Amino acid sequence: MSNQQSMSEQAPTEAFIPASEKLPEITVKAVVLSIFLTIILAAANAYLGLKVGMTISASIPAAVISMAVLGMFKQSNVLENNIVQTAASCGEAITGIVAFTLPALLVIGYWNNFAYWPTMLIAGLGGTLGVLLSVPLRKVLLNDKRLTFPEGTAIGNVLKARAMQSVGSKQLFWGGGIGALMSLSQSGFKILTDGIQYWVRAGGTVFGGGIGFAPALIGAGYIIGINVTCAILLGVIIGWGISVPLVGHIYGLPTIRYGGASQMAYLIWNDHVRYIGLGVLMIGGLRVIFTLVKPVYFGVQASMESLKVARLNRPPIPRTERDVPLSLVFWCSIFLLFPIYLLLTHLIDNNVLQLGIGMENTLEIVCLIMVVIGAIIFTSVCGYFAGLVGSSTSPVSSMSLISLILISLILSLLLSGVIDFEAEAARATVVAGVAIMVMAVIASAAVIGNDTLQDLKAGQMVGATPWKQQVMLILGVIIAAAVAPLILELLFNAYGIAGVFPRPGMDHSQMLAAPQAGLMAAVAQGIFSRHSRWGMMAIGGAIGIAVIIVEYFLIKKKGWRLSPVAVGMGMYLPTMATTSLFIGGVMSYLLNRMLRTRSEAAKEAVKHNGMLLACGLVAGAAVMGVLLAVPFVLFSDTDILRLLPERFSTVDDFLSIVVTVLVCVWFIRRALVSTDEA
Repeated sequence: MSNQQSMSEQAPTEAFIPASEKLPEITVKAVVLSIFLTIILAAANAYLGLKVGMTISASIPAAVISMAVLGMFKQSNVLENNIVQTAASCGEAITGIVAFTLPALLVIGYWNNFAYWPTMLIAGLGGTLGVLLSVPLRKVLLNDKRLTFPEGTAIGNVLKARAMQSVGSKQLFWGGGIGALMSLSQSGFKILTDGIQYWVRAGGTVFGGGIGFAPALIGAGYIIGINVTCAILLGVIIGWGISVPLVGHIYGLPTIRYGGASQMAYLIWNDHVRYIGLGVLMIGGLRVIFTLVKPVYFGVQASMESLKVARLNRPPIPRTERDVPLSLVFWCSIFLLFPIYLLLTHLIDNNVLQLGIGMENTLEIVCLIMVVIGAIIFTSVCGYFAGLVGSSTSPVSSMSLISLILISLILSLLLSGVIDFEAEAARATVVAGVAIMVMAVIASAAVIGNDTLQDLKAGQMVGATPWKQQVMLILGVIIAAAVAPLILELLFNAYGIAGVFPRPGMDHSQMLAAPQAGLMAAVAQGIFSRHSRWGMMAIGGAIGIAVIIVEYFLIKKKGWRLSPVAVGMGMYLPTMATTSLFIGGVMSYLLNRMLRTRSEAAKEAVKHNGMLLACGLVAGAAVMGVLLAVPFVLFSDTDILRLLPERFSTVDDFLSIVVTVLVCVWFIRRALVSTDEA
């Protein structure tokens, strides 16, 4: 028997609620709670995605909150909790990918704000297509024992462990409260700072560095762990500690009117060093893709085989194996192509392109074909990645970047006969915008393929009905797509995004860096304008290859990993973001060291506590960031709530260090509390 056959013929995992037992799943209270949590967690992840270029899985926080809320009702069950986390996590995924991709349109100057309907339709149509395309993959991938679906398994275990619900909710809310209070004190009252930088001029260049105290990033650093954050710190050392002084010495220091050495360091990084980081990121993304080509091929092959087997053998289907009918999936997917085509025709600005009718129609059809092929391939690939390495580490952003490169090259080849991209900057910008929007639709489908199968794995473990989960996934997509433009526009008007500001005089230190979107914009502009900093990117590529070689020997001799993507992020992000992540990673390391002598049960309980505290820190701080955006926009001033005048900056620097140390100590002690005491 072939590997593919063995995968497709495995029996489903035994469910917590047997197929013969029917419990309410899609109830009014579950739907209302789903909508509420989808909006809250989507807003939090949009802020986090724009702030630092990463998001957190909303499934476990949503599951814990739903258990706490639904537990107040006389009649509630684990399947309702599963329905809530299914919708909420799907919404989080959509908003995250929108924050990664669409701000690139601001960076290149194609958009000047987040128009509601285009943003909503890109996310909604792409996400819905992703749900439909993931339906045929469920049975085969979930029953492949080689695919562990880490987050889905963790969610299923949390849902089954109902005895832990009070501990989970307490830890989550404690973390959320502390994260929100720190964020309010930093960004609102300004009695704390979210980071300290110190740079000096010496020897014809600048030297220095910075450290950050952002609670959302400290929590995120704890979640991703010490290995990844050490790799990020290495990127900080290479990028900010070595490259910035070296580039300043070689090319000379920039001329500035204000800001001193810190502003010079920022300009050197922004104009040169971040492109080196971009090169490292691209090599890291390509490496991930090439590494997983073989398992993805076998996974897709097994999926196709399972469909053939399903047509030949039609025994009675148990409740826990009932998907949305494949015929309905097919016709809905076909129907969805019409609004996608209309969306593309609306988004392609031919007033600037000045294409003939024939070429305009050709461009629209080619874009639609790329959406269809890209969505099918990347949804399948991401679904398999989700099982292989988990949603949090699945390289969705890397694959989005790869798809953008391919789309840009195809469009460049298609239109090279009618557009001189090097000379006609306005037309080149429009085509770059089209490439980014096509990529955004594909990425919206792909990220849902990545997320959906984790949710369905959790549902399989607890005995959920798949088609009901798939319905809630579509609801989650619709809700998230409806609120995403509002959230992005609010954050843009409050803070500015990726160096683009809606009005003059805004505080640049409060800007949301949107590193993923900046990366997408740089790649698209580089391909179409022919003026990208390819030399710097080539240096980054060489560094990325060197990191991969070093990692090979580290794995061989020590079993250690050194992610080139993480190293690239350390070079590409501001120091205050990356060092905050490292603080969280150090907390994770210290906590694990303290657990060495404890029993396995105690270790699991403490790890569970720590994970929920970290999720709370991230969610609380991110939600507060979104809430603070409201008064900032209304008064057009990010200092409207300031309590401590700027002249006392030394005081808030000192207070920030003290408070951050105290929060870290509290976090570790709180995580170590036994489950009986929590």
